[in-house]
Amino acid sequence: MAFMLKTMMGSSMKNLGNNLGGETETKENPDGKETAQSKGMTREEFEEYQRQLVEEKIERDHAFAQKKAERATVRMHMRDKYRLPQSEKDDAQLQIVGGEVELPEDLAKMVQEDEEEEEEQGSFLSMLPDIDIDVLKTRAQGTFTEVKKVAEEKCEIM
Repeated sequence: MAFMLKTMMGSSMKNLGNNLGGETETKENPDGKETAQSKGMTREEFEEYQRQLVEEKIERDHAFAQKKAERATVRMHMRDKYRLPQSEKDDAQLQIVGGEVELPEDLAKMVQEDEEEEEEQGSFLSMLPDIDIDVLKTRAQGTFTEVKKVAEEKCEIM
């Protein structure tokens, strides 16, 4: 109940003081920007405060861009691993940060482990030492033609 009363009467109660001749201080410029007086600081303190805000924003933006570049690097590694086409957005993210981006330690470990597994497993053809692919191909074609001839002889439809 108190909540409803407060919401219904809150704004009108604030305006009541202004209508009765109470003094109101406007500490903001008419255009809505903060001033030194609105923050309760001297001009020099306010300028220092504004400079710190800008520096912090630049640091946050740089850290954000760095994280985005790290994610793009991870995506590029995954695309390389699974032989998927590369994305231009990922390349653009790396260019924004300035090129090379180091992966976080855990991700670098994962990539290294995957590469080691691939090297250990190797490809199927490398496991078969001295096999000539052309000989296998001709044998397979010969066997196929033999089976086809036998099928044609036995089958009346063919």
